[in-house]
Amino acid sequence: MLEKEKLYRQIQETVEQKIAVAERSIASAKESRDNDTKSSAGDKYETGREMMQAEINKSEAQLNVALQLKEDLQRINLDRTYSFVEQGSLVVTNLGKYFISIGIGRVFLGKEEFYCISLASPIGKLLFKKSVGDKVKFNEREFLIKEIV
Repeated sequence: MLEKEKLYRQIQETVEQKIAVAERSIASAKESRDNDTKSSAGDKYETGREMMQAEINKSEAQLNVALQLKEDLQRINLDRTYSFVEQGSLVVTNLGKYFISIGIGRVFLGKEEFYCISLASPIGKLLFKKSVGDKVKFNEREFLIKEIV
């Protein structure tokens, strides 16, 4: 269980960093937009403001995605015991360890590699509701579920 908690905390930190980066980007773009003085070339001024607004919109979209990831992550109960694969389970297979949480990809705890995937991912869909001893085939590779934490 300790391994799963450490993994969860690391993912939490990653999501918090994404939120902070997006918030800084929004603030910076708004400041640039608001401090842009109107030049004698009016079109140039408007184009600059439009570019800054586009950057703000992009950063706000990234912030919304990160906030949704944070919300999805908070729904996971680390104290729960799993008898089959579902949201929040750590699945140990013959081909790797998969934390069914949010789709942020590969994460390392020390030298140990984990894949943080959502149930909506292709492998997540295959593993869903499977139990220890079950096998799934993905990309010509057979995964044997050895343990579910």
